[in-house]
Amino acid sequence: MKTAFIGLGRMGAGMAACLCRAKLDVTVYNRSPERMQPLVALGAKGASNVAEACAGADVVFSMLADDVAVEEAALSPVGIREYLRPGAIHVSCSTISIALSEALAAAHREAGQGYLAVPVFGRPEAAAAGKLYLVAAGDGKLVETVQPLLDVLGQRTYVVSERPSNANLVKLSGNFLIATVIESLGEAMALVEKGGVNRHQYLELLTSSLFNLPLYKNYGGMIADGKFEPAGFAVPLGQKDVRLALAAGEELQVPLPFANILRDRFLELRAHGGDQLDWCAIGSLAARDAGLLPEH
Repeated sequence: MKTAFIGLGRMGAGMAACLCRAKLDVTVYNRSPERMQPLVALGAKGASNVAEACAGADVVFSMLADDVAVEEAALSPVGIREYLRPGAIHVSCSTISIALSEALAAAHREAGQGYLAVPVFGRPEAAAAGKLYLVAAGDGKLVETVQPLLDVLGQRTYVVSERPSNANLVKLSGNFLIATVIESLGEAMALVEKGGVNRHQYLELLTSSLFNLPLYKNYGGMIADGKFEPAGFAVPLGQKDVRLALAAGEELQVPLPFANILRDRFLELRAHGGDQLDWCAIGSLAARDAGLLPEH
């Protein structure tokens, strides 16, 4: 299959690199052309615009930051929908709103094109290693068509629905859960540290017993070390995902009281200049609120 990849941020670049290393026919495009160069060195073709990227492609992946970027890349007069041939498939891996995912599905259907929502769980290092977990939704035959490509990108694909937007709903719920864990870890660490227990010792106890999970080990370690740069997933993106989860909850009439707390935590962090930090920096706020000085 001739494949294109649009959006080469830290996640997209890693995913596209996996496709290149699998010796697939890959064309890449990014608004900042310098991001294409490492992939061209791996064998990809660089495109100068979306039209060139989509030309002759059987499958076009997109991995972009937010609704605004996805809508521009996919639905604008110079977007994917305009240039993707009938019968070809757009696979959107971005974490976007339910409403936009449904709009994408309708737009591609009207154009005679396929559309799948395949958001992913995993940080940039997992993307580069082909170790993501993928959440797929859409027509089952389309999923079967792209499954060989998904197998290159991740260690497992979970097909959750024939309705593409349900994959985005699952992704938003998952990121809400992760943010809840981060905030809870920060609060628990602040509590024991204020009582005189070393935070690293406490984390070792947790992650070698009750919470022996990568999520707790990785984010707990970052919180304990106070190391939030460089950001694998930046604070504004975390805030965006919580906001989209709240919007989904409002639409479905599902109260999400913890999500409201997380929204305020992200806003607080951004108000204090935290935009460049990893989203797990919200786990540092409890220590600050408790009057604890950061470790040096």
